[in-house]
Amino acid sequence: MLKIERRYRRLVFLTWFLTLDLIMFGAFVRLTDSGLGCPDWPGCYGQLSPVGAATDIRAAFEAMPHGPVSFTKAWIEMVHRYIGALLGMLIIGISWMAWRHRQVLGHSPALAIATLVAVCLQGAFGAWTVTMKLMPLIVTTHLLGGLLLLAMMTWLAAREKRHAAVLPQEARWRPWAVGGLLVLFVQAALGGWVSTNYAALACMDFPTCHGSWLPPMDLASGFSLLRALGELPSGEVISQDALTGIHWVHRNFAFFVFVWLGILAVKLRNSAALGGPARLILALLGAQFLTGLTTIFFEWPLAVAVLHNGGAAGLVLACTTLCARLFHVSKQGVPHDDPQPAIAKSAAAIPRLDEAPGNATGRVLCRDRHVPGHSGAA
Repeated sequence: MLKIERRYRRLVFLTWFLTLDLIMFGAFVRLTDSGLGCPDWPGCYGQLSPVGAATDIRAAFEAMPHGPVSFTKAWIEMVHRYIGALLGMLIIGISWMAWRHRQVLGHSPALAIATLVAVCLQGAFGAWTVTMKLMPLIVTTHLLGGLLLLAMMTWLAAREKRHAAVLPQEARWRPWAVGGLLVLFVQAALGGWVSTNYAALACMDFPTCHGSWLPPMDLASGFSLLRALGELPSGEVISQDALTGIHWVHRNFAFFVFVWLGILAVKLRNSAALGGPARLILALLGAQFLTGLTTIFFEWPLAVAVLHNGGAAGLVLACTTLCARLFHVSKQGVPHDDPQPAIAKSAAAIPRLDEAPGNATGRVLCRDRHVPGHSGAA
C-alpha cells in the first residue's frame, strides 16, 4: 500500500515538474518564432525528426532565409512536441494508477482523468496552432490550456504534499483565492494576446503609453478574435492603434491583479499552512513587475520574456496551491519530513471517546484522507 502511494506521488511530482518546464519551453518556442519550424503535424515534413526532413528544411530555408523554417527552429519545435508527447504518456500513467488504486490512494480518479482529457485537448490545439498558421485565438487558447493543465497538475500534487493545518478562521479567504486565480487567468489571456499579436513593444514608455495615460487606441480591432496573424478580419494589416490597445489593456489590468493578489498574499504571509505560497506570490509579483519593465525598456530580450512567461506560470502554481490548501485536499497536520507512515499517524490521531470533544489536533487529523472511513476531499 505504501509502495503504491510512494510511486504515485513520485509520478505526480515528476509530471508536475515537466508540465512547468513545458510551459517555459513553449514560451521559448513562441518567442523565437519557431512555431512553424515544422509546418506540418505531428511530424516534420512527414518525418519523425528534422534529420529525416533535412532536404525539405534546406529547400524552405533557401527559398526564404528569414522565414519561419530553419534547422534551429525545426529542432526547437520538435523538441517541444517530444516533451509534450512524454507528458501525455506520464498523465496516462497517472490516470491509470488513480483509477486502478483509487481505494489505496483514497482519492477519486476524476481529477486525474480530467487532466488526461485536458492534455489531449492541448495536443489538438498544438496541432491547430501549426495548421492554422499561428492564428492568435488558437495560440492564446493553447497558452491558457497549458496554464490550466499546470493548475490541474498542481492540484494533484497538492493532494500528496503534507503541510500544517489550515485554521478555521483562514477559510474565509477561499473566495479571495479562487477570485485571484480567475483574474490571474484573465491576465494570462491578455498577456498571451499581447505575445501572439507581437504587441509587447506597442508602448515603449512607462507608466504612460506614447506619453499619454489614454493614448489613441482601436480596441475593437485589437480584440477581434477571428482573424489571421497580423491582419484584421477584413484582411487589412492590423494597425498600430489596435496593437497599442492590446498592450494598454494588458498593462492596466495588471494593476488590478497586483492589488488583488498582493492583498491576499500579505494577509496570509504569516500563516503556518498558507504562508509558503503567499510569500511566493509576493516574490513573483515583484519579479513580474521587473521583467515586464525590462521587456519594455530593453526591447523584448528573449531571456527576460521567457522569465516573464514563467512568472505567470509560477503565479498560477502558487494560487492553485493556496486554493487546494484552503479547500483541505492535502495531508494536513503531518510534518513534511515525518518518516512515520501517514496511515499510522492518522489512526493514532483519531480521538478516543474519553478525549475532550474540543481537541483541535484530533479534528484536524480526521480530515486527512487516510483516516479509516473517510473518503477524502477531492
